Amino acid sequence: MVRLEKLSKSFRGRPALSELSLTIERGEIFGLLGHNGAGKSTTFGMMLGHVHPDAGEAFIAGHSVQRERALALSRVGAIFETPAFYDYMSGWQNLRFFVSLSGMVSEDRLKEAVRMVRLEERIHDPVRTYSHGMRQRLALAQALLPDPEFILLDEPTEGLDPEGIHEMRGMIRELRDQHGLTVMLSSHLLAEVEVLCDRVAILDRGRLVFCGSWKSGDPRWKLDLDDWPRARTIFNAVGATLTEPDMVTLPPHLDMADLVTSLVEAGLKVRSVEPRRATLEDFYMEHISR
Repeated sequence: MVRLEKLSKSFRGRPALSELSLTIERGEIFGLLGHNGAGKSTTFGMMLGHVHPDAGEAFIAGHSVQRERALALSRVGAIFETPAFYDYMSGWQNLRFFVSLSGMVSEDRLKEAVRMVRLEERIHDPVRTYSHGMRQRLALAQALLPDPEFILLDEPTEGLDPEGIHEMRGMIRELRDQHGLTVMLSSHLLAEVEVLCDRVAILDRGRLVFCGSWKSGDPRWKLDLDDWPRARTIFNAVGATLTEPDMVTLPPHLDMADLVTSLVEAGLKVRSVEPRRATLEDFYMEHISR
């Protein structure tokens, strides 16, 4: 769906993005991560044709954004930067107004976009009466008006309360699972990215430092034992690895139940066994600190 080829951009001689290359497959939810100033907004801007790269090219559905912008963006929706609406107008009137500026969209499509973001009951109320979460849903409805195949979401859960975050997460999943959209989002809420995204890219000072699935395979196990010196002998015998003072990683052929049996049969007391998987925050901090 998306291919970025060596995108580079500098502002006033300072590099904002350096030779960024990555691909996004159809039907996946892809996360773009990085600190403020890492290059996320520059990347989104180039993908939408708002920022012209110094070098490189962005392709959406096989079309170059730089050379065929209208064709490349014809089935793209986006929430980029802070959504702005006319407070004195209703949500419906705002959508109709923006449609009049960008092109013809049928009334059925307007109703479908409103239904998809669950704003049917409030769409005819003035936007000034909307909560922040409702404004975010209205922005999402606007992004859905062109019936996109690909949607860019810049901080879609920023400023939302836990209920609003939960609702937005559910809608993003529905866009992919029920409507077949490909989604690219940026967020500082790593816990949300962790549960939503199939793959992530991490930018650090304009450079790509990771792209792929961050999730590790086998978990580490936290053990509470009474005799660690003797336990180490057993670990060595079965191929387990002590990665931290109380943390063990198992080889693929070894089940934790079998390791516990070996420890107990050797006379050790096993007080507790707890799986510990690395979080996306752990993974992110490891990569940007390099």
